[in-house]
Parts: sequence; C-alpha cells; structure tokens
Amino acid sequence: MTRADFDTLCAKRPGAVLSGTGELDAWKVGGKMFACFGHHEQRAANTDHVSVKCPDTETAAMLIDAGAAAKAPYFHRSWVQLDLPALAEDEARHRIDVSYDTIRRGLPRSVREAL
Repeated sequence: MTRADFDTLCAKRPGAVLSGTGELDAWKVGGKMFACFGHHEQRAANTDHVSVKCPDTETAAMLIDAGAAAKAPYFHRSWVQLDLPALAEDEARHRIDVSYDTIRRGLPRSVREAL
C-alpha cells in the first residue's frame, strides 16, 4: 500500500478532509483527526507509516502484540502505527473505517448530522 492508495481510501469517507502543517499531515472528520502521517528525517526514505485510532486501548494492545501494528509515538495508547508498504488493502480499509467511525461517534450530534 502506498501513501496515495491510503489517501484515496480516506478521501472516500463522508466529510473527510486532508490537512497538513508541514510537520504533519492528518485526515480529519469534523475537525478531529482519524489518520496521521508524521514527517521524520530519521525515518528511512522508503518507509511510510500512518497512525490511526482504535476504539480502545485493549484493541490497540492486541494489534501491537499480534505484530499487526506498532505503538504510535506521541499519541494516546488507543492509537497505533501501521507500516504502509506491508499493509494489505482490506486491512487498510478496515483500520480507516474503525478509526473514522470511532472519531465520528465522538463528535457533537449537530456536526455528525451535517456530514
């Protein structure tokens, strides 16, 4: 999976918007982040990672323990980091759906209804 492939999947979600600050690119819904790409010089040039939200810390820990994800640096324990080159499209779609739905559920009702 490439970054462009991942972006395409995120863009299909209602109300999803890509925003970037130079240090960080984030997919957001209702102003809240559901997927995040950080730019780190120390990272190998051919390695891309994305952080996504899990519904709870237990799910995140299970994904980390199973080797399907890593701890997302600088994020709450309910976030995990995925290795894009190793990520299958079905798994990417599922992780995006879970992250997006988790964040969207936490939005105020008026914002959810406007999406």
